[in-house]
Amino acid sequence: MHSRSFTLLGLLLILWQCPSTGAKFIESLDPSEKYDYVIVGSGAGGAPLAARLASYGHRVLLVEAGDDQTDTYQYRVPALNLQASEFVPMTWSFYVTHYNDAKRQRQDSKMTWLTPSGQHFVGRNPPRGSTPYGILYPRAGTFGGCTAHNSMITVLPDQSDWQAIVDMTGDDSWAPAKMKKYFTRLERNRYIPSSYHGHGYEGWLTTSVTSLKFVIQDFKFTHMVLGAAASVGQGIGKIITTVHGLAEVFLRDLNSGLPDRDRRDGLFQMPLAIRDGARSGPREFVMEVMGARQENGEPKHHLDILLNTFVTRILFDKDDQGEKSPRATGVEYASGQSIYRADPRASKDRDMPLRPDGIITAQREVIISAGAFNTPQLLKLSGIGPREELEKFGIPVVVDSPGVGTNMQDRYEATLVAKNPHRFKLTSRCTWMKSYPDPCLENWKTSTPISKRGGYTTSGLVLAMLKRSSVSVDATPDLFISGAPAAFTGYYPGYSYDAFKDPTYWTWIVLKAHTRNRAGTVLLRTSDPRDTPIISFNSFDTGTNENREADLDAEALVEGMMWARKAIRNVPKFPSPFWEVWPAHRARTAEEMKDWVKKEAWGHHASCTCPIGADDDPMAVLDSSFRVRGVDGLRVVDASIFPKIPGYFIVLPIYMVSEKAADVIHLSTYPVSN
Repeated sequence: MHSRSFTLLGLLLILWQCPSTGAKFIESLDPSEKYDYVIVGSGAGGAPLAARLASYGHRVLLVEAGDDQTDTYQYRVPALNLQASEFVPMTWSFYVTHYNDAKRQRQDSKMTWLTPSGQHFVGRNPPRGSTPYGILYPRAGTFGGCTAHNSMITVLPDQSDWQAIVDMTGDDSWAPAKMKKYFTRLERNRYIPSSYHGHGYEGWLTTSVTSLKFVIQDFKFTHMVLGAAASVGQGIGKIITTVHGLAEVFLRDLNSGLPDRDRRDGLFQMPLAIRDGARSGPREFVMEVMGARQENGEPKHHLDILLNTFVTRILFDKDDQGEKSPRATGVEYASGQSIYRADPRASKDRDMPLRPDGIITAQREVIISAGAFNTPQLLKLSGIGPREELEKFGIPVVVDSPGVGTNMQDRYEATLVAKNPHRFKLTSRCTWMKSYPDPCLENWKTSTPISKRGGYTTSGLVLAMLKRSSVSVDATPDLFISGAPAAFTGYYPGYSYDAFKDPTYWTWIVLKAHTRNRAGTVLLRTSDPRDTPIISFNSFDTGTNENREADLDAEALVEGMMWARKAIRNVPKFPSPFWEVWPAHRARTAEEMKDWVKKEAWGHHASCTCPIGADDDPMAVLDSSFRVRGVDGLRVVDASIFPKIPGYFIVLPIYMVSEKAADVIHLSTYPVSN
């Protein structure tokens, strides 16, 4: 297949003590500026946190290693999310392993190598002398982080995900009902009437669903929905050639506020972070806060953003007497583009030393929001991590914290791809910006209303199915299955082009949620901050498997794949049938499929590498208030904070955590008794 909440008095006190002088993108630091909080990383954790803290009256500096690409079509156009992940100005390409055994790892058809000629080769049999890279794991080094290229899927986690943190830490502020309030605060829902309970309608993140008119316009797409509905006994006998009929096939709201929400299965329309046909994200919240003005026209808040600034180390004020914990005072940084070697444009010259350009000081706290890979890397480079690993690289130990860079978790995902000779009408004229003019892009730019702007107004993921496998826990659906008109088989260099070069393909994407594996690691490769870490997921039986966890996860994934196969077979054969092309003959039986998913499964929700935990847990890097244990003035707010990977798609849980962190931090400075 391959070729590749706070008091008014408290707020007034802040505004009096810290008069606002502006909010802006800055190119360099003003030595006279004093920031309360320095936040490293502008992704799903850092950007909302920065905006919310600034809106509370704090002086905030948000530091980002990349630049701002949010005016590009790759960012703005929902359908170009795959292209955005390989858009060189914003991409950070990590290469990871699922297995440490090289022989086993190379059985993955997505295995990537660097050939002697300096080219990427994808496959099992590279040219002689090629260097193994691993499996591509696209991340984003740009303003907005991975919210700049994600598929915009916006799905609430289960209540049990939050309750588990309460049970672990004894901190009731994580209770599900309290966490749900952060969702309603951040959401600006545009697909449910405002009288419906459980949603927000005035927040910063616009959520919508793809108009069913798009599906009706495409006969082939409609047939795919019918095949899926037939496979779950949903919609049989319904008339689906009208919008009303099609709506009856779907359950209404995947993010419902109903008590049984976490137990429902079946077909749903996909909630997406899309506003008027364009990507919605924390960027909009940041810009709203920066653009807010007082009655006299002066900026209302103080939020500065420093781009192209690569943080190399966290700085600490240490008590020589050892009577107080070290306190984070700021960060050391280097200025410039493409410094980090996950950036395809970065220099690989190892003879060129990295010279820091300066220091940024935080008056109150430093907050790291660099993501599941870079946050543990930065902590370790700063002396917080497993003692043995730090000493190996000559890094002075600030805190011996053995849990940093462990406990890494992800989903397991696999796809089933099918085709028939007829093109999908929605995408048949799209060039995906590989050639110009691109009729679909022109339609997106010029047409009104939105229902006439074409397929580029959606991510392509119109429908979702929740399904319980036979090995699910507590009757909670553990399979999230979505479909798209594409040929997507995972991540490798060039995948975003291959997925759409032929508009006759359909892909069912099977995601195993609530995975049991906690064995992934992020280890330092060198002490050079520019080098990417060694990222090993230790999948399936090479990871957590004391009680058949690996087999249970694999079995669930197989059931999802078999459902997808059934859905393809249930597609009406008029005008012509679909045939499966991936995995097809490579996995005919359930047993063969189990072996195949162990070779081919991947994920893209890496998390849990600096987990919150109980006070008596030596592996707990953070307390329940996001504070790094063993030091003062340092917190982490991003995907790495979870003790166990939440829900189905991780971006919304991170947004909710970011909003919570803002309140925790604000109230720790101005107690609620004020």
